[in-house]
Amino acid sequence: MQLVPNLLIIPVGILIGILVAAPVGPVNVLCIQRAIERGFWGGLAAGIGAMLGDGFIALFASLGVGAISGAIEYHRQAIQIVGGLALIAFGVRMYVAPPRLANIEAETADGASLRDYAWDIPKTFFLTITNPGAVLGLFAIFGGVSTFVEVHSYVDALTMVASIMGGSFLWWLGLSHLIGRLRHRFSAAHLAYTNRIAGVLLIGFGALLVGEMMLKMLD
Repeated sequence: MQLVPNLLIIPVGILIGILVAAPVGPVNVLCIQRAIERGFWGGLAAGIGAMLGDGFIALFASLGVGAISGAIEYHRQAIQIVGGLALIAFGVRMYVAPPRLANIEAETADGASLRDYAWDIPKTFFLTITNPGAVLGLFAIFGGVSTFVEVHSYVDALTMVASIMGGSFLWWLGLSHLIGRLRHRFSAAHLAYTNRIAGVLLIGFGALLVGEMMLKMLD
């Protein structure tokens, strides 16, 4: 039994994690909005949910690309509709939410804790695992990763999963830090516009997902 993984897997996995996390999509919109509104910890909490979602998908992809991806394709309609409706709900809530620039020091003094930020973790996790593009994209990456590096054993596969999660975490850590450094330039009025733009984008993403499935059902 192989106990030492192919070390080339680690940089490849980190790069894949960054590339998976970086493209603009509904999860990115939510994470960026949280970082602007709540600062570094808010953005990082949302990013951790996305990272866990990527890791969850990558783990299943590493266990059996053919069977699991086939099941996902079979249930894609339900997954896409549920994910689309969730995006619309989050978008509407964000659009109507009053602007509030959180101050961690002040909130801690008032009795709040970082537990309040942790609620964003399950939200972005759910949005990630119900995003057909993210799910099928990671399965496709696992199917073609042998082009870059050999993955033969369970140790190799789990190392790849951990590396992908590490790359995703590094992306959200850096992005949350950058936005956290710049958010002091935002006023409540700016945040109100940001919330509305982010809300419209999430509603748009959700409507596209649901609309695509509705059109297929009518064909």
